[in-house]
Amino acid sequence: MQRVFNTITIDWILFAALLPILGAGLLTMYSFGGENYFASRQSIWILVSIGVFFASSLFDWRFLKRSDVLVGLFVAAVTVLAFLFVVGSTIKGAQSWLQFGGFTVQPSDPVKILIILILAKYFSRRHIEIAHIRHIVVSGFYAFVPFALVFLQPDLGSAIIIFSVWLGMVIVAGVSKKHLALVFAIGAAVFFLLWSFVFHDYQKERILTFLNPLTDLEGAGYNAYQSTIAVGSGGVVGKGVGFGTQSRLEFLPEYETDFIFAAFAEEWGFVGVALLFSLFGIVMWRITRAALHGASNFETLYAAGLIILFTTHFVIHIGMNIGLLPVTGTPLPFMSYGGSHLVTEFAALGILMGMRRRERPAHRDELGKEIVGGVM
Repeated sequence: MQRVFNTITIDWILFAALLPILGAGLLTMYSFGGENYFASRQSIWILVSIGVFFASSLFDWRFLKRSDVLVGLFVAAVTVLAFLFVVGSTIKGAQSWLQFGGFTVQPSDPVKILIILILAKYFSRRHIEIAHIRHIVVSGFYAFVPFALVFLQPDLGSAIIIFSVWLGMVIVAGVSKKHLALVFAIGAAVFFLLWSFVFHDYQKERILTFLNPLTDLEGAGYNAYQSTIAVGSGGVVGKGVGFGTQSRLEFLPEYETDFIFAAFAEEWGFVGVALLFSLFGIVMWRITRAALHGASNFETLYAAGLIILFTTHFVIHIGMNIGLLPVTGTPLPFMSYGGSHLVTEFAALGILMGMRRRERPAHRDELGKEIVGGVM
């Protein structure tokens, strides 16, 4: 099929859906009559991120298909992650940050995008023989090295995201059910070993406490319990912007980052949450469209990887805010405070927009070919 060069690379529907999500995050951080430190700094990061988004869309990213480029970036990323154990700054108990003057950067954020690119490259060249288990092992190596380094920081949330991205892309690439069962069996064995010999006591407490936060309200279960109160107290239409008692009176800690969904739900209620979910749904729909129109399997797999990344972030964040998953410090995409993850998210979407320059139309009889392995 003839490729169509598209001079207008920005998906304006995608961009329009992102703006109210960004605005919702700002309003949740904004303190009426008080200090607006987080909202002010986040406003700057939003402007920077949007600039990165449009700048990234202008490049021809086909050079990322080169193995030497991706291997070089992988080695550099692993070096930086290892370097954190020497010079990294510790925030919230994790030595995950590099400090540059007045701001900090979390290298694990761009590493997630790099893993998506590496796996997209690897599987795009081997989709015909993907059923062979050696490709699961080799791709697993590319994900395991950064996973282990991030986990040891310890940053359990980012480590789970990296594993989820690998597992999701293996499934998208068309792994056999037999090998998938083997992967889960190995994962269960690894988890048992981690629980027995690696996990810190506080990490075990987080996993156990989410089952019953009432057992330790003043300790490990406090945040989860307060967040569930905040979500439930929002009712149908919410308490109104600026009137969320759980967050504004600081019963709910870190409502600008780890628990921004709970703070938002308290002020906007079920109606606001439904609207927020709809906006995220539009974002996922537009990325899926980009996957269906990918110029090659590489672009298709990259877009699929972004869907997996954002969906995993979304599910884990919402889950820990309503008490269904452990508290892992996972931000809500495009909404939680923080420049590192926000710039990375918009850069990733900017790369996707750049790839749209050579997208091709998708017809019904070719969708099976576009989605590698026939699974999306």
